[in-house]
Amino acid sequence: MKKCLIFVAFCLLFKQTFSQLNIGDTNSIRVNVINESNQPLAGASLEVIDENGKNLLRTAIADSAGSGNLSNLLKGNYQLTISHAGYQSLHQKISLPAANNEVLIFKLLKSGVLDQVSVTALKPFIQHEQGKVLINVDALASSAGITILEVLEKSPGVTVDKNGTISLQGKPSVQIFIDGRQTFLSGSDLNNMLSSMSSSQVEQIELIGNPSAKYDAGGNAGIINIKTKKNRQEGFNGNLSLSVGQGRYSKTNNTVVLNYRKGKVNAYATISANLNNYFTNVYALRKYFDADKNLTATLDQPTYFTGTSNNQSVKGGIDYFISKNTTLGVGVTGILFYRRGESNAAATWLGKNGNVDSSIITTSTSSNSFKNTGTNINFRHVLSQDQEVTINADWLNYDLNNKQYFANWPFASATLSDASTGRIPSAIQILSLKGDHNISIGKSGKIESGFKHSDIKTNNLADYTYFDGTASRPDYGKSNHFLYNEQISALYTSLQQQAGRLNIQAGLRYEKTNYNANQLGNPLRKDSAFSRKYAGVFPSGSISYAADSANTFSFTTGRRIDRPAFQKLNPFIFIINKYTYQSGNPFFLPQYSWNFEVTHQYKSVLTTTLSYSSIKNYFSQLFLTDDDGLLYYSEGNIGKASVAGVSVSAELLPAKWWNLSAQTTYNYKQLTGMVYHTITSSVNQLSLTLTNQFKLGKKYTGELSGFYISRSRNDLQEILSPAGQATVAFSRPVFKDKGSLKLSFRDIFYTVIIEGNTQFENATEYFNIKRDSRVVTLGFTYRFGKMLKTNNRQNGGANDEIDRVGAGN
Repeated sequence: MKKCLIFVAFCLLFKQTFSQLNIGDTNSIRVNVINESNQPLAGASLEVIDENGKNLLRTAIADSAGSGNLSNLLKGNYQLTISHAGYQSLHQKISLPAANNEVLIFKLLKSGVLDQVSVTALKPFIQHEQGKVLINVDALASSAGITILEVLEKSPGVTVDKNGTISLQGKPSVQIFIDGRQTFLSGSDLNNMLSSMSSSQVEQIELIGNPSAKYDAGGNAGIINIKTKKNRQEGFNGNLSLSVGQGRYSKTNNTVVLNYRKGKVNAYATISANLNNYFTNVYALRKYFDADKNLTATLDQPTYFTGTSNNQSVKGGIDYFISKNTTLGVGVTGILFYRRGESNAAATWLGKNGNVDSSIITTSTSSNSFKNTGTNINFRHVLSQDQEVTINADWLNYDLNNKQYFANWPFASATLSDASTGRIPSAIQILSLKGDHNISIGKSGKIESGFKHSDIKTNNLADYTYFDGTASRPDYGKSNHFLYNEQISALYTSLQQQAGRLNIQAGLRYEKTNYNANQLGNPLRKDSAFSRKYAGVFPSGSISYAADSANTFSFTTGRRIDRPAFQKLNPFIFIINKYTYQSGNPFFLPQYSWNFEVTHQYKSVLTTTLSYSSIKNYFSQLFLTDDDGLLYYSEGNIGKASVAGVSVSAELLPAKWWNLSAQTTYNYKQLTGMVYHTITSSVNQLSLTLTNQFKLGKKYTGELSGFYISRSRNDLQEILSPAGQATVAFSRPVFKDKGSLKLSFRDIFYTVIIEGNTQFENATEYFNIKRDSRVVTLGFTYRFGKMLKTNNRQNGGANDEIDRVGAGN
């Protein structure tokens, strides 16, 4: 607390000092776009061009409140173009300087004849803001009918490995937020949740590499914030999204978004239902060696999985505008994910000379259910023109249930040799309370401060039985009951100040963690318990300098922490197959990192970033063996890691009908740690993302996009082979522009294959994983509803309720 108070005093002094500086003049202008009924016009395209009409300097897309921000513009004259499908484009001259943060309100009129509209902006898939990369999900035709996890896979700088681990700019340990609130999930549980969410539920995804002190300090690689759709236009309105896809098996993905706003009440709901038939083809070739590195045995393991996943989700809530200064909101969410599958596998042992020693056939069935319910209560109050407070209270409940059955037969035999049954239910309960206080100081300064407290409780049971060919008995060696309770408390303060061309942000966050874990015993295992307390201070900051209207330079830095996922502290055994197990690690410690970035942005065209991260107690998978030749997958701290990289992103308009987004990221990653002996591994890693959007005549838009990832490494003992994807898609409006049809063909060349090699102490394993990724999808979206007529709203009137945003957004 003392450190935070000292930092607050420093921020006030810092603000006072820089308020006296005059380092050139830049302006930030906010533009609000409304329609003929004075309703916000979400999705309007904003472009700032120089006075001669030659150079595009800034772009923005109006958000759901019809608002877009244009920053770092120097003194001079400019042309502002505002366009939207179905409306007459507006061309307006603007002159600077103007009052900083001035709000300009413009009204677009409906086109007289829709077929004669000649200017329709292509909404870019990718946009860059200071410290953020914004993904406009609906901008691409290929986004129809896919999940949020699949959208992330093709987002610039994002990769998803075979275990569902999400990496950003070559670094794992990303924190996933939904509407600004942490999910508290990782690994397969997070994978299941993102796989259950349709892309049609989401308006935008924010990739934040170096978050400010306002965000949780967790996430070495930063934060991915998924912003779901929530319309605020008055009246009843909504949109319907339907899709059907066909790969080897069929898939369907359907969502309806509803909104009703009248007077002081805004009610909203999103309902989604998905059905996915899938397959996974896994091949593993494991080689065993003696102490002299001579081959002693080979295990050949092809496995074929098939099954069905059925997902439903509901999100709804009400915002009540108590007064023009006070908003109270209540939101609820519910997700049900159910997957049932079966597999057939062969395991063939070969001697050192390649002769078959033995072979078994393994069949398995599994069922996995994921249930999530959540409630959010949010409150926002404007204390004065310069101050506001927000409070968020969240209750989350996750109910996870995994059942599995493995049966083993000797090859060409009808006699069952052995079998294993596992029931692994887990319950997670999370209570979180968060408060924020914002103060605007002058025209260009702001101080943010707040607190957060989270209480997490988990209850995990692993209940196994074993059949030895004659009788079944409890398998106490694998069974256990694990209880875990964690509290995290945080305080933060942050200052942002603009002084002419210079924009400075500095923040400090203090977090304290306390957890207690208890593994209950059984007839073969005694009770065991462990606990830990630790705290840390996490500074962050950025400096941005606008050299002119075209060039902006910035530097960001921050210290971050990653805590082990709750269930990865649990030392229970999870069966992968007869010869491979997975286990938790109760000695797992947090990892800490320092991140640095230097960025140059040229207009809205080219962004170049140099980055470096130094990580202590680096998280990595551990690949271990025992005396019987069983392999164990676990996770733990291996030592240290460093990641140095350069990223170049370009947003180009080669022609009026062509929008091109491209990003390439190169990282050099070095990992050093102790497993069975000291290991140092490194990799030169390259990723490319390319998105082409085409306006084809008056009605059609096209897309050609793809990504490529070279050899990569997240773990000390494992290297991944190159992979990529190519996608083509088309879209056209229907029903007088109220609807659209989208046709996409993903993974045309069937190259989304996860392949690699793993190094154990006395063994190596090659693996190859193929999924049902080559899919043709037909999607249909339709906007419906009726706007309410409003009274006494003029073009220049800044009505408070037009752009009022509830605290829970």
